[in-house]
Amino acid sequence: MSAAAQPTSQTAHPDGRIELPAGLTLTDPRFANEDLKPVPVANRRWTTYNFLALWVGMAHNIPSWTLASGLVALGMDWKQAVLTIALANVIVLAPMLLTGHAGTRYGIPFPVFARASFGLRGANLPALVRALVACAWFGIQSWIGGEGIFLLSGKLLGHGWQNASPIGGYPWTQWLSFFLFWAIELAVIARGMETLRRIENWAAPFVIAGALALLVWISVKAGGFGPLLSQPTKLGWGSGFWKVFFPSLMGMIGFWSTLSLNIPDFTRFGGSQRAQIRGQALGLPTTMTLFALLSVLVTSGSQAVYGTPIWDPIALAAKMDSVAGVLLALLTVLIATLSVNIAANVVSPAYDLANLWPKLINFRTGALITCVVGVAIFPWKLVSNPHIYIFTWLGVVGGLLGTVAGVLIADYWILRRTHLQLAELYRPEGRYWYSGGWNWRAVAAFVVGGVLAVGGSYSTVDAKGVKQGPFPTDGLIPFLKPLADYGWAVGVASALVLYVILTRAAPAVRSVDAAEPVAAPLTGDTVA
Repeated sequence: MSAAAQPTSQTAHPDGRIELPAGLTLTDPRFANEDLKPVPVANRRWTTYNFLALWVGMAHNIPSWTLASGLVALGMDWKQAVLTIALANVIVLAPMLLTGHAGTRYGIPFPVFARASFGLRGANLPALVRALVACAWFGIQSWIGGEGIFLLSGKLLGHGWQNASPIGGYPWTQWLSFFLFWAIELAVIARGMETLRRIENWAAPFVIAGALALLVWISVKAGGFGPLLSQPTKLGWGSGFWKVFFPSLMGMIGFWSTLSLNIPDFTRFGGSQRAQIRGQALGLPTTMTLFALLSVLVTSGSQAVYGTPIWDPIALAAKMDSVAGVLLALLTVLIATLSVNIAANVVSPAYDLANLWPKLINFRTGALITCVVGVAIFPWKLVSNPHIYIFTWLGVVGGLLGTVAGVLIADYWILRRTHLQLAELYRPEGRYWYSGGWNWRAVAAFVVGGVLAVGGSYSTVDAKGVKQGPFPTDGLIPFLKPLADYGWAVGVASALVLYVILTRAAPAVRSVDAAEPVAAPLTGDTVA
């Protein structure tokens, strides 16, 4: 029996996970390669601990450590900052679990999942948007990892290392450190996803131990914790606070909004839905909140010891007098940054780029392209100013990616009730082909939702009248400015509602899967 005659054939297991029948192969090189094909159920082995360790490894990194500092710099006290971070991560967990369900159920990565709503070719639109963001984050994390090597090695090697001749505004030794860290990342990437799983398993407890060691060291040195914990809020709890709170909340959501899209890249290896749900629920909001609290405690201790708060853990570790302590700090920074950068910022674009051209780009090739693009950007400018980092970068990214999440959730949960035809996701001219491979309904929802979410983006003005950010003070589109502070929520809600309306008003032929049964297993079939 041909695949064309029986395109819905797939095998359902008692636990709800679905795979292609034995003997059915995906041969069209335009839409399938070994990295994009569904993971067989026998190879979906990630447990609750694997997902928990993944999130601990990704959350324990330098940018997430300094999130609280950005909020304190905007006028919050430490309690307001930790509360904002905690609430943001509880909120972003919801789309994380909703999109992650498809990965575990069907064993597919994010760009293949997006084919159901955007079309086989249209899926490249959200995939490339996500890949571009990941490349930028890869550059940020790689620069931070290199900075860690540079600063802590300078503590061991002396002033000659840190005061080397500058190139492009930075000592050549810092560039050397950056490319050394970059080369380490390449070596790990070349070994694939199973190596990543093993690294996350042992990196997570190691990084936690390193962060706690830093807390113990600074608390002993300070004889307690300093004045930061008693520092009052500059915003109060009135209108001044709420004006900063909502855009900050959207920015904090934007920090992990990228993963709320491509989490199927990891959950496709899940041993069960329970494993991915429990692992993520235990790993994301708790870890981010505790890490933010830990950063506040350590920074408060640094203020007591050195007279000024030191939010950068690398700079703080560089003040250690112990060679062993510096080496431990260097190893912790390297492992923490390596684990998050490869998991959060390489896996996704590797699959996304493979989806663009499966015949020529596999997972490793896509990962290498990501590494090259990451070198070509200037990430240090993004994190140098909290206004640009939180409002511009995280806020705009969160708003755009929120629209994609809205489309995916609407299509998978509201319209299809989690039912997909697995083989059809790889088959041109099938139910997910729409018009020329594009679903104009999803594209329209993405564009309109994106305009509503980020069209009103604006820059603030500081006390000296200096504009903080690249946007006009009255917003790119002035009448949309009131929506800008709620970019992620606006993007999710508007895209979700618009996609449902458009799909029900103008339904695509052969696109609805909810009422169709799963066929019995077939043998020897080929999807061309």
